[in-house]
Amino acid sequence: MIEGFLFLIAGLAALYITLWLFILLPARMAEARGRSAIGWVLVSLFFSPLLAVFLLWVLGDAPDRNA
Repeated sequence: MIEGFLFLIAGLAALYITLWLFILLPARMAEARGRSAIGWVLVSLFFSPLLAVFLLWVLGDAPDRNA
């Protein structure tokens, strides 16, 4: 019984971390930089969340945002 509960908790934690890494982190970073959240989530899903985060970090703010 307790093993099943621990397995459920571990599964929910893994799901939350996965959702955060693939969806929430790139979306929030993109919005903060004036870029398309949906576009960057798709980059994260199709390629890699680490690549999306790295590119957002390197690219910085959208060019029209600084004007």
